[in-house]
Amino acid sequence: MLHEILLSLSGHPSPLLRPDAPPSAASSGITPAERQLLATAAHLSDVHVKLIASTAHIADTHPSTICRAVAAAVASVHLAAFQRKVLEVEEGILRDDPALVGAYNIVPLTAVMGEFQQWMTRMDWLWELVQFMTARREDGRMCQAAEVMNRLRRELQSGYRDIEETAMSLVAVAETAWLKQVSAWILYGRLPTFGAEDFFVQRIAGSDGDEDFTSVSSLLPSFVTPKTASSMLFIGKSLNHVRVKSTVDSGLRGLDHMSSKVQELSALAFPLDSASFSRTITSIRLSLARNTLQKILPLSRVVEMLQLLREFFLLGRGEFAMALTQEADDRIRNRWRRADNLAYEKGDGLKNITVKDGEIAAVLARTWAALGAMQGQHAEEDEQLELARDLLRLQLVKQTSSTPAITGLGLSPDSAKLMTSLPFKNLLFSAPVLLSIQLPSPLDMVLAPSDLHFYSCINTYLLSMRRAHIRLTDLWKITSLRRHHPAPRGAHEHAVELRRRWSARMTAMRSSWTTASAAIFFLAETEAYLQTEVVAGLWEGFHEWLTSSRPGSRSRDTGTRPPSASSDDMEDEVDIWLQGQSRSGDQGRQPQISTPSHDPQTLATAHGLYLRTLVFKLLLTQPSYTTPLHTLLVHIDHLVAHTRRLHSIFTALDLEEDAGVVDAFVDLDAEEAEVTALLRGVERKVKQGISDVISALRALESDPSFLATWEGEGVRGDDCDGELWDTLHGEAEAGYTPARVGGINRLLMKLDFGGWFGHRADEWDAR
Repeated sequence: MLHEILLSLSGHPSPLLRPDAPPSAASSGITPAERQLLATAAHLSDVHVKLIASTAHIADTHPSTICRAVAAAVASVHLAAFQRKVLEVEEGILRDDPALVGAYNIVPLTAVMGEFQQWMTRMDWLWELVQFMTARREDGRMCQAAEVMNRLRRELQSGYRDIEETAMSLVAVAETAWLKQVSAWILYGRLPTFGAEDFFVQRIAGSDGDEDFTSVSSLLPSFVTPKTASSMLFIGKSLNHVRVKSTVDSGLRGLDHMSSKVQELSALAFPLDSASFSRTITSIRLSLARNTLQKILPLSRVVEMLQLLREFFLLGRGEFAMALTQEADDRIRNRWRRADNLAYEKGDGLKNITVKDGEIAAVLARTWAALGAMQGQHAEEDEQLELARDLLRLQLVKQTSSTPAITGLGLSPDSAKLMTSLPFKNLLFSAPVLLSIQLPSPLDMVLAPSDLHFYSCINTYLLSMRRAHIRLTDLWKITSLRRHHPAPRGAHEHAVELRRRWSARMTAMRSSWTTASAAIFFLAETEAYLQTEVVAGLWEGFHEWLTSSRPGSRSRDTGTRPPSASSDDMEDEVDIWLQGQSRSGDQGRQPQISTPSHDPQTLATAHGLYLRTLVFKLLLTQPSYTTPLHTLLVHIDHLVAHTRRLHSIFTALDLEEDAGVVDAFVDLDAEEAEVTALLRGVERKVKQGISDVISALRALESDPSFLATWEGEGVRGDDCDGELWDTLHGEAEAGYTPARVGGINRLLMKLDFGGWFGHRADEWDAR
């Protein structure tokens, strides 16, 4: 009987210990207390047998490498230790150990089972862990590495010493296996060959057809902070970059300090500490920047590209927006004129008015030509303009084209979707058009496709207001529409007729000029606020942070490209990436991370913080404001179109009355009455549109949650996105804090100065 119990505990099921076993002569003399002990032995044997089978199944078939490693450790370490315990008990019985064998060679069952008392809780806990790894979740997936590691780390705080020791050994196994996967990624840029779907870095298809990588937060263990995960993703992506690969393969000190980095990783103690792990990853990232990235991506190139984005996408060059608007309007007018002539000749209505890609490209080409003509023949070469000519593209947005995913620090999914669906891109050509840039390698390590899409959306927003402002002010260039020249000497009756005619027209046009003046005032003050206080203010702060570490130099915010540096200057310039380390070399064991440095990931993080703060400060995430603003801009376009149409009718009427030029197919008087009625309706819509936009601004000014986010005070409201809240408080851990710029109350004070907005709209309508 005793031998049967030991065999059963060793993993060989015994029919005598089964609960449904039939009574036999051997079991007839067993007391109830002994039956209870045998039931305990049967339970321990059953758990042992199931653990042997389950761990073998997990180690052979589970898709997660970490789960396989944990299952193998359970079998090879803990179940093997239980087997040794059974052998030790058997050996003690054979040696007549007094702790197990009593008088007359009697072996009490209580003494035997007492030897396995400490294994009862441990085996049950191991069985629960194995069940956790084999169970399928509600979505049908198997257990993942992060879930196992998080569970094991929680069990370290259970309060039971034996459970803590068991969990500690399994934590070391799981984190060692996970750290091997991380090491392959951050040292060589390689994803795991087996169990890649369980690793936190996933391969995706990039927007340009190349492969890209993304970090899945649900696959990260709890001790990995978002900043550390971002650093690991950046390191691996950098090692997979074409330029970095070529540098490493050519032996240009790409992996010089590999052994030291391996030693740093192997020196980490288990369970992994979040702070020490983060320091090690940061050290590897800065070492990569110092040894490799600084050679292929000097800071001067990043500053040059950001300056170009500021000048052309954020309208730092006003002449670019003016030339682009004028060329686009000329192209559209010519397009409609040709379509109108074709419809007149064929008699089948207006057709063939769709804007094509070639026309869009031609508009941008003519814009570059106009900008070049503005400089004159003897002007110095503008290198930034030449760079923009090579990189910038104006293209139609196809319905089937996929836009880059706008993810990252600062925007919720709803806000990202709102940014993608902004309607301002339809105003320039009456078709969705975006200004884009072909980012040269390796600048894509700092500027993500989503960042460039942000710039395109901001550009359409700012350009639409600049375009409306330019089109309104161009109305004043139509001299014959707003001024009446004195009649020539000797024109008596004709002069009286001309004076009467122009007086009637000026009286009819007075409300139109008043409305246009009001709209110009509104657009001028709004643009001045957005450009000088928000865009320029944030750029100055970001540019100062960007160039503050440059020794003995500070770039000015100009529209020209910095002069080319010599090779010696470039060698000195690349040291700015990590110059903070040399100043802090005596501050501790790890001087490379004691001072923030402008390595590529720091630049990317700070730039993302700057850009997303700019989006919020420009109110692009507030549909209650952008929707009425877009409606107002559409009405302003209608106002300009009707005014120009009325001017052409006036010209035709003058030719008919003064020179006798009559068009038999057109009733000019009826057209004048029709266009005048349309013009009056548009005037009311423009006035109401201005009032709606100002009301939206007042609503935002009185919204406590919006103001708390804007000013960085108070309690975050339910409508405020948590990441955006952290973004606007400068919690990017990149050493850069966005400047506190703007204020809706400042804009409202300027708009109220006119006196005809807001509460005086009714008086304005009464006129």
